[in-house]
Amino acid sequence: MKMQRTPYRFLFAGGGTGGHLFPAVAVAEQIRMMVPEAEILFIGTRSKIEGRVVPKLGFKFKSIWIKGFSRKINFENLLFPLKLAVSIIQSVLINIKFRPKVAIGSGGYVSGPAIFGSSLTGAKIILLEQNSYPGITTRLLEKFASEIHISFEDSKKYFRNFDKLFLTGNPIRSNLALTERDNALKEFGLSPLHKTLLITGGSLGARSINEAVAESIKKFEEKGIQVIWQTGKDYFDQNKNLASDFIKVMPFIDKMNFAYSACNLLLARAGATTISELLALGIPSILVPSPNVAENHQYYNAKSLEKNNAAILLEDKRMKTELADEITGIIFNEDKLNQLRQNALSLAKPGAAGVIAKNAIKYAQAV
Repeated sequence: MKMQRTPYRFLFAGGGTGGHLFPAVAVAEQIRMMVPEAEILFIGTRSKIEGRVVPKLGFKFKSIWIKGFSRKINFENLLFPLKLAVSIIQSVLINIKFRPKVAIGSGGYVSGPAIFGSSLTGAKIILLEQNSYPGITTRLLEKFASEIHISFEDSKKYFRNFDKLFLTGNPIRSNLALTERDNALKEFGLSPLHKTLLITGGSLGARSINEAVAESIKKFEEKGIQVIWQTGKDYFDQNKNLASDFIKVMPFIDKMNFAYSACNLLLARAGATTISELLALGIPSILVPSPNVAENHQYYNAKSLEKNNAAILLEDKRMKTELADEITGIIFNEDKLNQLRQNALSLAKPGAAGVIAKNAIKYAQAV
Protein backbone atom coordinates (compact mmCIF):
# COMPACT_ATOMS: atom_id res chain seq x y z
CA MET A 1 0.00 0.00 0.00
CA LYS A 2 1.35 3.43 -0.97
CA MET A 3 2.07 5.72 1.99
CA GLN A 4 0.32 9.07 1.94
CA ARG A 5 2.64 12.08 1.97
CA THR A 6 2.32 14.71 4.66
CA PRO A 7 0.39 17.83 3.59
CA TYR A 8 3.06 19.90 5.32
CA ARG A 9 5.36 20.46 2.35
CA PHE A 10 7.13 23.80 2.22
CA LEU A 11 9.47 25.13 -0.45
CA PHE A 12 11.83 27.99 0.35
CA ALA A 13 13.67 30.09 -2.22
CA GLY A 14 16.02 32.97 -1.52
CA GLY A 15 19.73 33.50 -1.23
CA GLY A 16 22.80 34.91 -2.84
CA THR A 17 23.47 36.74 0.44
CA GLY A 18 22.86 36.00 4.09
CA GLY A 19 20.35 38.85 4.16
CA HIS A 20 18.06 36.88 1.86
CA LEU A 21 18.85 33.42 3.21
CA PHE A 22 18.70 33.69 7.00
CA PRO A 23 15.14 35.09 7.27
CA ALA A 24 13.99 32.04 5.29
CA VAL A 25 16.02 29.75 7.55
CA ALA A 26 14.43 31.35 10.63
CA VAL A 27 10.92 30.61 9.30
CA ALA A 28 11.90 27.07 8.23
CA GLU A 29 13.28 26.33 11.70
CA GLN A 30 10.05 27.58 13.28
CA ILE A 31 7.99 25.33 10.98
CA ARG A 32 10.23 22.37 11.84
CA MET A 33 9.64 23.01 15.57
CA MET A 34 5.86 23.40 15.16
CA VAL A 35 5.37 20.52 12.72
CA PRO A 36 8.24 18.02 13.07
CA GLU A 37 6.89 15.85 10.22
CA ALA A 38 7.02 18.75 7.73
CA GLU A 39 8.95 18.27 4.48
CA ILE A 40 11.08 21.33 3.76
CA LEU A 41 13.03 21.96 0.57
CA PHE A 42 15.27 24.93 -0.25
CA ILE A 43 16.02 26.01 -3.82
CA GLY A 44 19.17 28.06 -4.37
CA THR A 45 22.46 28.21 -6.21
CA ARG A 46 25.25 25.81 -5.33
CA SER A 47 28.02 28.44 -5.43
CA LYS A 48 26.42 30.96 -3.04
CA ILE A 49 25.94 30.99 0.72
CA GLU A 50 22.79 28.85 0.62
CA GLY A 51 24.70 26.01 -1.03
CA ARG A 52 27.04 25.83 1.98
CA VAL A 53 24.68 26.66 4.85
CA VAL A 54 21.37 24.94 4.07
CA PRO A 55 22.61 21.32 3.94
CA LYS A 56 24.53 21.82 7.21
CA LEU A 57 21.27 22.83 8.89
CA GLY A 58 19.66 19.55 7.88
CA PHE A 59 17.34 20.85 5.16
CA LYS A 60 17.01 19.35 1.69
CA PHE A 61 18.55 21.50 -1.03
CA LYS A 62 18.19 21.68 -4.81
CA SER A 63 20.24 23.99 -6.99
CA ILE A 64 19.30 25.86 -10.16
CA TRP A 65 21.53 27.58 -12.70
CA ILE A 66 20.42 31.20 -12.26
CA LYS A 67 22.94 33.96 -11.59
CA GLY A 68 22.25 37.64 -10.96
CA PHE A 69 22.50 40.26 -13.68
CA SER A 70 25.74 42.19 -13.18
CA ARG A 71 25.67 45.98 -13.28
CA LYS A 72 29.00 45.80 -15.13
CA ILE A 73 29.07 44.84 -18.79
CA ASN A 74 30.51 41.34 -19.06
CA PHE A 75 30.11 38.01 -20.85
CA GLU A 76 28.03 36.54 -18.00
CA ASN A 77 25.24 39.03 -18.77
CA LEU A 78 24.95 37.64 -22.30
CA LEU A 79 24.13 34.25 -20.78
CA PHE A 80 21.48 35.66 -18.44
CA PRO A 81 18.45 34.99 -20.71
CA LEU A 82 19.60 31.40 -21.22
CA LYS A 83 20.28 30.86 -17.52
CA LEU A 84 16.90 32.33 -16.63
CA ALA A 85 15.06 30.08 -19.09
CA VAL A 86 16.90 26.95 -17.92
CA SER A 87 16.33 27.91 -14.26
CA ILE A 88 12.58 28.30 -14.84
CA ILE A 89 12.45 24.81 -16.39
CA GLN A 90 14.55 23.39 -13.52
CA SER A 91 12.27 25.09 -10.99
CA VAL A 92 9.08 23.79 -12.58
CA LEU A 93 10.45 20.24 -12.61
CA ILE A 94 11.53 20.50 -8.95
CA ASN A 95 8.09 21.83 -7.99
CA ILE A 96 6.26 19.08 -9.92
CA LYS A 97 8.28 16.43 -8.11
CA PHE A 98 8.11 18.00 -4.63
CA ARG A 99 4.54 19.37 -4.91
CA PRO A 100 4.81 22.05 -2.20
CA LYS A 101 1.65 23.20 -0.49
CA VAL A 102 3.28 26.52 0.36
CA ALA A 103 6.25 28.30 -1.24
CA ILE A 104 8.08 31.06 0.62
CA GLY A 105 10.32 33.47 -1.28
CA SER A 106 12.76 35.62 0.66
CA GLY A 107 14.24 37.63 -2.20
CA GLY A 108 17.33 37.56 -4.34
CA TYR A 109 17.43 36.54 -7.98
CA VAL A 110 17.11 32.81 -7.19
CA SER A 111 13.61 33.25 -5.76
CA GLY A 112 12.22 34.52 -9.09
CA PRO A 113 12.18 31.30 -11.16
CA ALA A 114 11.71 29.09 -8.07
CA ILE A 115 8.58 30.86 -6.80
CA PHE A 116 7.20 31.28 -10.33
CA GLY A 117 7.52 27.51 -10.70
CA SER A 118 5.64 27.05 -7.42
CA SER A 119 2.82 29.29 -8.60
CA LEU A 120 2.38 27.15 -11.73
CA THR A 121 1.94 24.03 -9.61
CA GLY A 122 -0.72 25.58 -7.38
CA ALA A 123 1.24 26.32 -4.21
CA LYS A 124 0.21 29.19 -1.96
CA ILE A 125 2.87 31.92 -2.17
CA ILE A 126 4.27 33.91 0.77
CA LEU A 127 6.91 36.57 0.13
CA LEU A 128 9.34 38.07 2.64
CA GLU A 129 10.77 41.53 1.95
CA GLN A 130 13.56 42.55 4.31
CA ASN A 131 14.47 45.94 2.86
CA SER A 132 12.78 49.34 3.08
CA TYR A 133 12.94 49.62 -0.72
CA PRO A 134 11.63 46.29 -2.05
CA GLY A 135 13.79 44.31 -4.45
CA ILE A 136 12.76 43.86 -8.06
CA THR A 137 12.17 40.11 -7.58
CA THR A 138 9.61 40.73 -4.83
CA ARG A 139 7.83 43.37 -6.94
CA LEU A 140 7.67 41.04 -9.94
CA LEU A 141 6.28 38.17 -7.84
CA GLU A 142 3.70 40.32 -6.03
CA LYS A 143 0.79 39.25 -8.25
CA PHE A 144 1.35 35.55 -7.40
CA ALA A 145 1.47 36.08 -3.61
CA SER A 146 -1.24 35.50 -1.04
CA GLU A 147 0.81 37.35 1.60
CA ILE A 148 3.79 39.71 1.56
CA HIS A 149 5.53 40.25 4.89
CA ILE A 150 7.47 43.51 5.09
CA SER A 151 9.93 44.87 7.66
CA PHE A 152 9.46 48.63 7.17
CA GLU A 153 6.35 50.80 7.05
CA ASP A 154 8.06 52.73 4.23
CA SER A 155 7.85 49.66 1.97
CA LYS A 156 4.07 49.86 1.58
CA LYS A 157 4.09 52.59 -1.05
CA TYR A 158 6.02 50.41 -3.51
CA PHE A 159 3.32 47.72 -3.76
CA ARG A 160 0.03 47.70 -5.68
CA ASN A 161 -2.14 45.49 -3.45
CA PHE A 162 -2.15 46.68 0.17
CA ASP A 163 -4.45 43.81 1.21
CA LYS A 164 -1.53 41.39 0.82
CA LEU A 165 0.85 43.39 3.01
CA PHE A 166 1.69 42.56 6.62
CA LEU A 167 4.14 44.64 8.67
CA THR A 168 5.56 41.58 10.39
CA GLY A 169 9.26 42.41 10.61
CA ASN A 170 12.31 40.55 9.39
CA PRO A 171 12.53 36.98 10.79
CA ILE A 172 15.57 36.31 12.94
CA ARG A 173 16.77 33.00 14.34
CA SER A 174 15.51 32.13 17.81
CA ASN A 175 18.99 31.45 19.25
CA LEU A 176 19.98 35.14 19.05
CA ALA A 177 19.79 36.67 22.54
CA LEU A 178 21.85 38.95 24.76
CA THR A 179 23.93 37.52 27.57
CA GLU A 180 25.44 39.10 30.69
CA ARG A 181 27.78 41.93 29.59
CA ASP A 182 30.71 41.17 31.89
CA ASN A 183 30.81 37.55 30.73
CA ALA A 184 30.58 38.67 27.10
CA LEU A 185 33.51 41.05 27.56
CA LYS A 186 35.59 38.20 29.05
CA GLU A 187 35.09 36.28 25.79
CA PHE A 188 37.11 39.02 24.07
CA GLY A 189 39.54 39.73 26.92
CA LEU A 190 38.09 43.19 27.52
CA SER A 191 37.27 45.20 30.65
CA PRO A 192 33.80 46.22 31.91
CA LEU A 193 35.31 49.57 32.99
CA HIS A 194 35.55 50.95 29.44
CA LYS A 195 33.10 51.73 26.66
CA THR A 196 33.13 49.14 23.87
CA LEU A 197 32.61 49.70 20.14
CA LEU A 198 31.65 46.78 17.89
CA ILE A 199 32.55 47.14 14.20
CA THR A 200 31.34 44.85 11.44
CA GLY A 201 31.13 45.28 7.70
CA GLY A 202 29.75 41.80 7.07
CA SER A 203 31.47 38.44 6.67
CA LEU A 204 33.60 39.63 3.74
CA GLY A 205 34.27 43.04 5.27
CA ALA A 206 33.80 46.59 4.02
CA ARG A 207 36.87 48.32 2.62
CA SER A 208 35.78 51.90 3.33
CA ILE A 209 34.76 51.13 6.92
CA ASN A 210 38.04 49.32 7.60
CA GLU A 211 40.10 52.17 6.16
CA ALA A 212 38.27 54.79 8.23
CA VAL A 213 38.55 52.67 11.39
CA ALA A 214 42.28 52.10 10.84
CA GLU A 215 42.80 55.87 10.71
CA SER A 216 40.74 56.37 13.89
CA ILE A 217 42.23 53.63 16.08
CA LYS A 218 44.69 55.89 17.90
CA LYS A 219 41.91 58.32 18.79
CA PHE A 220 39.77 55.48 20.14
CA GLU A 221 42.64 54.26 22.33
CA GLU A 222 43.35 57.79 23.59
CA LYS A 223 39.67 58.16 24.57
CA GLY A 224 39.66 54.77 26.35
CA ILE A 225 37.30 53.12 23.86
CA GLN A 226 37.67 49.35 23.49
CA VAL A 227 37.05 47.94 20.01
CA ILE A 228 35.82 44.56 18.77
CA TRP A 229 36.60 44.78 15.06
CA GLN A 230 35.42 42.22 12.52
CA THR A 231 37.45 43.14 9.46
CA GLY A 232 36.16 40.41 7.16
CA LYS A 233 38.47 37.73 5.83
CA ASP A 234 39.69 39.86 2.90
CA TYR A 235 40.96 42.68 5.14
CA PHE A 236 42.28 40.87 8.21
CA ASP A 237 45.93 40.53 7.21
CA GLN A 238 46.35 44.22 6.48
CA ASN A 239 44.78 45.29 9.80
CA LYS A 240 45.85 42.60 12.30
CA ASN A 241 48.95 44.62 13.28
CA LEU A 242 46.60 47.22 14.84
CA ALA A 243 45.48 44.76 17.52
CA SER A 244 46.25 45.55 21.16
CA ASP A 245 44.82 45.00 24.65
CA PHE A 246 42.14 47.57 23.74
CA ILE A 247 41.65 46.64 20.08
CA LYS A 248 40.53 43.10 19.22
CA VAL A 249 40.90 42.46 15.48
CA MET A 250 39.43 39.32 13.92
CA PRO A 251 38.39 38.19 10.44
CA PHE A 252 35.01 36.86 11.58
CA ILE A 253 33.00 36.73 14.82
CA ASP A 254 31.39 33.35 15.42
CA LYS A 255 29.53 34.29 18.60
CA MET A 256 27.66 37.42 17.55
CA ASN A 257 25.40 37.28 20.60
CA PHE A 258 28.51 37.79 22.79
CA ALA A 259 29.70 40.66 20.58
CA TYR A 260 26.30 42.37 20.73
CA SER A 261 26.17 41.85 24.50
CA ALA A 262 29.63 43.34 25.01
CA CYS A 263 29.17 46.52 22.99
CA ASN A 264 27.83 49.94 23.93
CA LEU A 265 27.68 51.03 20.29
CA LEU A 266 27.65 49.24 16.93
CA LEU A 267 29.21 50.52 13.68
CA ALA A 268 27.92 48.52 10.71
CA ARG A 269 26.55 48.43 7.22
CA ALA A 270 22.76 48.73 6.90
CA GLY A 271 21.90 45.27 5.63
CA ALA A 272 18.45 43.96 6.53
CA THR A 273 19.72 41.15 8.78
CA THR A 274 21.96 43.49 10.78
CA ILE A 275 19.06 45.92 11.21
CA SER A 276 16.59 43.26 12.33
CA GLU A 277 19.11 42.00 14.90
CA LEU A 278 19.99 45.41 16.34
CA LEU A 279 16.28 46.29 16.62
CA ALA A 280 15.41 43.01 18.34
CA LEU A 281 18.26 43.40 20.83
CA GLY A 282 18.10 47.18 21.23
CA ILE A 283 21.68 47.90 20.10
CA PRO A 284 22.55 51.61 19.65
CA SER A 285 24.13 51.95 16.22
CA ILE A 286 25.79 54.06 13.58
CA LEU A 287 24.83 52.69 10.17
CA VAL A 288 26.96 53.29 7.08
CA PRO A 289 24.97 52.17 4.01
CA SER A 290 26.99 50.46 1.32
CA PRO A 291 26.95 52.50 -1.91
CA ASN A 292 27.57 49.31 -3.91
CA VAL A 293 24.31 47.41 -3.44
CA ALA A 294 21.36 46.97 -5.79
CA GLU A 295 18.83 49.82 -5.81
CA ASN A 296 20.69 51.56 -2.93
CA HIS A 297 18.47 49.59 -0.52
CA GLN A 298 20.83 49.94 2.45
CA TYR A 299 20.43 53.72 2.39
CA TYR A 300 16.65 53.41 2.56
CA ASN A 301 16.97 50.87 5.39
CA ALA A 302 19.14 53.23 7.44
CA LYS A 303 16.97 56.24 6.56
CA SER A 304 13.89 54.48 7.95
CA LEU A 305 15.66 53.99 11.29
CA GLU A 306 17.11 57.50 11.36
CA LYS A 307 13.63 58.94 10.78
CA ASN A 308 12.51 57.18 13.97
CA ASN A 309 15.65 58.21 15.90
CA ALA A 310 16.53 54.51 16.23
CA ALA A 311 19.99 54.74 14.62
CA ILE A 312 22.51 57.27 13.31
CA LEU A 313 22.99 57.36 9.53
CA LEU A 314 26.51 58.20 8.37
CA GLU A 315 27.08 58.23 4.62
CA ASP A 316 30.06 56.31 3.29
CA LYS A 317 31.61 59.40 1.68
CA ARG A 318 31.64 61.23 5.06
CA MET A 319 33.27 58.47 7.08
CA LYS A 320 36.94 59.33 6.81
CA THR A 321 36.42 62.89 8.02
CA GLU A 322 33.60 62.38 10.55
CA LEU A 323 33.75 58.81 11.90
CA ALA A 324 35.96 59.31 14.98
CA ASP A 325 34.10 62.43 16.17
CA GLU A 326 30.71 60.79 15.53
CA ILE A 327 31.61 57.74 17.61
CA THR A 328 33.25 59.61 20.50
CA GLY A 329 30.31 62.05 20.58
CA ILE A 330 27.76 59.25 21.00
CA ILE A 331 29.45 56.46 22.95
CA PHE A 332 29.94 58.64 26.06
CA ASN A 333 26.46 60.19 25.83
CA GLU A 334 24.28 57.94 28.00
CA ASP A 335 21.09 59.84 27.19
CA LYS A 336 21.65 59.40 23.45
CA LEU A 337 22.55 55.71 23.82
CA ASN A 338 19.40 55.06 25.86
CA GLN A 339 17.28 56.97 23.35
CA LEU A 340 18.63 54.94 20.45
CA ARG A 341 18.21 51.70 22.44
CA GLN A 342 14.58 52.38 23.38
CA ASN A 343 13.59 53.57 19.91
CA ALA A 344 15.23 50.53 18.32
CA LEU A 345 13.32 48.20 20.65
CA SER A 346 10.07 50.02 19.88
CA LEU A 347 10.48 49.17 16.16
CA ALA A 348 11.46 45.55 16.76
CA LYS A 349 9.19 42.69 15.79
CA PRO A 350 11.01 39.72 17.32
CA GLY A 351 8.16 37.24 16.74
CA ALA A 352 8.18 37.59 12.93
CA ALA A 353 9.44 34.07 12.19
CA GLY A 354 6.73 32.49 14.32
CA VAL A 355 3.94 34.58 12.78
CA ILE A 356 4.97 33.69 9.21
CA ALA A 357 5.46 30.02 10.11
CA LYS A 358 1.94 29.81 11.62
CA ASN A 359 0.41 31.37 8.52
CA ALA A 360 2.31 28.99 6.25
CA ILE A 361 1.13 25.99 8.27
CA LYS A 362 -2.50 27.18 8.05
CA TYR A 363 -2.21 27.39 4.25
CA ALA A 364 -0.75 23.89 4.12
CA GLN A 365 -3.66 22.53 6.19
CA ALA A 366 -6.25 24.26 4.01
CA VAL A 367 -4.91 23.30 0.55
